[in-house]
Amino acid sequence: MLMTVEELKQYITTDKPEAVLEVMLQAVEMAIRGYTNNNFQDRGYRRSADIVGGVLYMEALPPFAEGDTVQISQSELNNGLYTVKKVDDNSVEVNESVTDEDTVLLTRVSYPADVKFGAAKMIQWELTSGDKAGIQSETISRHSVTYASMDADNSIMGYPKSLTGFLTAYRKARC
Repeated sequence: MLMTVEELKQYITTDKPEAVLEVMLQAVEMAIRGYTNNNFQDRGYRRSADIVGGVLYMEALPPFAEGDTVQISQSELNNGLYTVKKVDDNSVEVNESVTDEDTVLLTRVSYPADVKFGAAKMIQWELTSGDKAGIQSETISRHSVTYASMDADNSIMGYPKSLTGFLTAYRKARC
C-alpha cells in the first residue's frame, strides 16, 4: 500500500470516511504504478514462497515486517499487491486472501517520500477541486471564476500536470 490512512491524514485534513480514503489511496497507487510503469520493488527484500492454507512459507527467514506491502509475482493465481499481517520464523500471513500455489515470488514494495507526499497532494486536490475540473468559466452576477483547462496538454491521469511532475523521475520505459 502506498501509505496508510493514518499517514495520509498527516498530510491532509478531511472528514471523509476511512473506507473512502482507503479506496482513493488504492486508486492513486494503481494510477502512479501504471503511469510510471514502475512497480517500486525493493529487490533486496525478495523471497520464493509456497502458499499453503493462505500462509506463505519460505525456506529462509522472511525479510518482511508487519504492515509491509509485498508484491506476489511469477504466480498463476495470486499476482498482485498484499499487506503483511503477521511474520513468523519461516512464514508470512497477508490481510488479503491468497490461493494455494507452489513457488511464487514475494518482493517488498516501498515508495519514496516524494511519491507519498505527491500522492497525498493528488488526493487533496481530488477532495477539494476534483468536482470543479474541466470548468473553463463560471459567472454568477458580478463574480467570475475561470479554472485551468483539463485537456490533454494540461493534465496527466486526470490530475493537473503541476501535481504529477514529481513522477517524471520514476518513469520507466515500456518494453
